[in-house]
Amino acid sequence: MNHVKQSSIVADQDFVIEHVKEKFSCTVLSCEGRPCLEYKTEEELMQISEYVQALFQREVTDVFFAAVPSVDMD
Repeated sequence: MNHVKQSSIVADQDFVIEHVKEKFSCTVLSCEGRPCLEYKTEEELMQISEYVQALFQREVTDVFFAAVPSVDMD
């Protein structure tokens, strides 16, 4: 019998987050223990979304609890 776990087919959330952090200069925050993506521009958010979809066949909202724009500290 050949049993394949569902989790081995679908990329682990932490694995996807680590890849996003390595590829993009974004920040991952924690909100009540859940990962939140902090992005710099709408273009960066679109690039991250496309990357996650292309490589992992997941929506960015399936990986991150929320996506929020960075706030400039002036």
